[in-house]
Amino acid sequence: MRTVNIHDAKTHFSRLVEAAASGETIIIAKSGRPVAKLTRLDTPVAQPRRLGWYKNMPSVPDDFDEWMSEDVAALFAGEEPVTTESRE
Repeated sequence: MRTVNIHDAKTHFSRLVEAAASGETIIIAKSGRPVAKLTRLDTPVAQPRRLGWYKNMPSVPDDFDEWMSEDVAALFAGEEPVTTESRE
């Protein structure tokens, strides 16, 4: 473990960060008293993301793209819908 005073730490900061990233621990001191420790930041293991807000959403039926297709076509043609059934 290396101890560096604040002035040297400011002067050689990028070198100290590289040393810490490679695993070295560096103590930063002010007037000879340790005030901070520079160490490597361990990267957390990536967890698979879950969409929690989606778990209680309704499901989409398999025939969604066919459902009420006649009604949609009639509406685009400016006609009245063929059926008025609702699906849940």
